[in-house]
Amino acid sequence: MAKTWVLAIPVVFVLLLGFAFFYPKVENSFVYYPARDYTMLPSDWGLMFEDLPFEARDGTKLHGWYFPGSGKGPVVLFSHGNAGNISDRIDNIRRLLDCGLQVFIYDYRGYGKSAGKPSEAGIYKDGLAAWDALVKQKNILPDNIVLFGRSLGAAVAIEIATKRKARALIIESAFTSTKDMAKGMFLFQLFSPFLPAHYNNLAKIKGVSIPKLIIHGTNDELVPFRMGKELYDSALDPKTFFPIRGAGHNDTYVVGGKAYFEKLCGFANAAFLTLDFQEQGR
Repeated sequence: MAKTWVLAIPVVFVLLLGFAFFYPKVENSFVYYPARDYTMLPSDWGLMFEDLPFEARDGTKLHGWYFPGSGKGPVVLFSHGNAGNISDRIDNIRRLLDCGLQVFIYDYRGYGKSAGKPSEAGIYKDGLAAWDALVKQKNILPDNIVLFGRSLGAAVAIEIATKRKARALIIESAFTSTKDMAKGMFLFQLFSPFLPAHYNNLAKIKGVSIPKLIIHGTNDELVPFRMGKELYDSALDPKTFFPIRGAGHNDTYVVGGKAYFEKLCGFANAAFLTLDFQEQGR
């Protein structure tokens, strides 16, 4: 029996080594579902917008839409989820504009009109480049920027918050890390103890000091509700947790309805108004 175990050790080692080598490729196949073609345009909804091309520091050409709205509210830097592209979020954007916000939504590399192929390091560069585009191309003050990330985009928004200035951070349907997600997936459960903690939102959020709003659907079928609560518990004050009763992963703003937008827009506008009051008092 002992001899059998000794012979098995190299086999297990090779399997683990092989899994570690191929895991990043496998992980990416589960994480990214980009689409190149637009399903619609903002003009189809009668929305005023402008194309905003920009470039990541590694030279990757990126693209987004800037919605000035009334031009008076804070600018929401919108980092979307892992599937589709910016055209799939137009209804959501319209409702954000209705409550006085401005919006800049962009596509990661490999999505929509953005060049390249997505990766964890790549989409972080894209998020930082989107912030840079707002500040340098649109002359938006960092204190007027509210970072918003949904699902995968939450990882990007948190990364931006650790590297750039902003007024506030909103994350929605966010996971703690892909390592934690793997624990609940049949294919990866056995190997989860050996996996790297990619997209480690739980570790990063502990270093974010700006006001935070954390939103999660109680019936999220992809990212467990407990992960949203863990992120909230680990975050620094000031922070707010907003559970949406009955909402899944992709229908938070639909199920949440009026209460959802009152909370999100109220949080963003309150942060902006607080800043405006402070500026007037100087």
